Amino acid sequence: MRTITIKHIPDDLYERLKQSAAENRRSMNSEIIVCIERAVHSHRVQTPDEILAKAREIRAKTSTHPLTDEEFTQHKATGRR
Repeated sequence: MRTITIKHIPDDLYERLKQSAAENRRSMNSEIIVCIERAVHSHRVQTPDEILAKAREIRAKTSTHPLTDEEFTQHKATGRR
């Protein structure tokens, strides 16, 4: 496993981490690892293949309802009134 040193942690952040660690019955190190895991997993970037797959799925669902550029523009204008 790798080791990371974190410098210049603001006092209020340190105290919140310390309190959270105590509430969750974890060491400070374990609490920081949990926080980092949550942050990294919640902001996962989709791969181009995943984005294309989602676009194809949406396109398949809407293929029976074609909408021209003119109709789209008209509906946009109507919605802004």
